Amino acid sequence: MTHEGKENQMDAENLKEILSVVSTEIPSMIKSVLSSVFSEEAGRNMGKAAAAYYSELKNGGLPDAVAVKLTEEYMRTFTSLGEMLRNATKGSWGGHGHGYHDDEFGELIKERIHRKVQEKKQQEEE
Repeated sequence: MTHEGKENQMDAENLKEILSVVSTEIPSMIKSVLSSVFSEEAGRNMGKAAAAYYSELKNGGLPDAVAVKLTEEYMRTFTSLGEMLRNATKGSWGGHGHGYHDDEFGELIKERIHRKVQEKKQQEEE
């Protein structure tokens, strides 16, 4: 095996190891974030943040209707982030009906990696 072949094999092995670690660590990290986002304390803090945001808008001279609308949009940001994280822990990656389940996502990654490795090998042979 050539030096370049050994290097490619090492790169592929390193990548496989990295992906293995990532696939186990990311779900636990997401679950940890979710538990902090959806805790009782986080709910209180979100309420305080929304109230402070609304107050600042009103103090800035915005009409009630505009301040309410902007505050609702501000809160939607939190809820959509929470939904996205919740979907990620259920094994659905992506959004709006175009998500991948864990096994599909893993296969997609493997296919792309394989394709890139093959492309690199072809370039080196040329």
